Amino acid sequence: MSDFYQNGVVTVLHRLGQPNIDQLERELTRYGRVNPIALVLPSLYAELGRPALKNIVETLKSVSYLNEIVISLDRASALEFRLAKQFFSVLPQRVRLIWNDGARIQAILKLLVDHNLDIGLQGKGRGCWTAFGYVLARNHSQVIALHDCDITSYSREYLARLCYPIANPNLGYEFCKGY
Repeated sequence: MSDFYQNGVVTVLHRLGQPNIDQLERELTRYGRVNPIALVLPSLYAELGRPALKNIVETLKSVSYLNEIVISLDRASALEFRLAKQFFSVLPQRVRLIWNDGARIQAILKLLVDHNLDIGLQGKGRGCWTAFGYVLARNHSQVIALHDCDITSYSREYLARLCYPIANPNLGYEFCKGY
C-alpha cells in the first residue's frame, strides 16, 4: 500500500502532476459562493516579526476566495495586540483578531472552567479551538482552513490545495491535511 493512501472522507493532497494554480483559484472562487471559506491562523505575537508570517500575509493579499481570516493571537500584551491589528490590517479580506490573553476571552474561559468544562492549556490547540468556535458561532463560513504561521515555503498553491477538497461540493470530503 502506498504511503499516501487514505480511505473515507479524509485526504492528503499530494502534488501529482503539474498544478494549475489559476484554475484552482477560479474554482475556489466559484465554490466559495456555496461554501464560504474561513482561514484560521494561530499565531504567537513573536511570529509577527519573522519572515515566514510576513510572506504569508503578503501572499494572502492576492487570495480573493477567502470569506474571512481569523487570527488567534497568543502571548500578546495590550500594546502588542494593537500592533498585531495594524500588522494584519493590510489584508483585503474580512479579518478578525482573537486576543487570547485579553480580559474578554479570559473571562469567557473562566466561565467555562467554572462550569467544569476542560478548556485545556494555553497554546495553539486552545487558540484554534477558540477560533473555530468563533467561526462556527458566526455561521458565515462553511469551510474552515487552518495552517501555522511559520511556513517558510508558503505559496498561493499551498493554500489552494489545502482548501480545494473541502470547498468543492462535488468531492464530499470533510477533512483535508497538508504538509
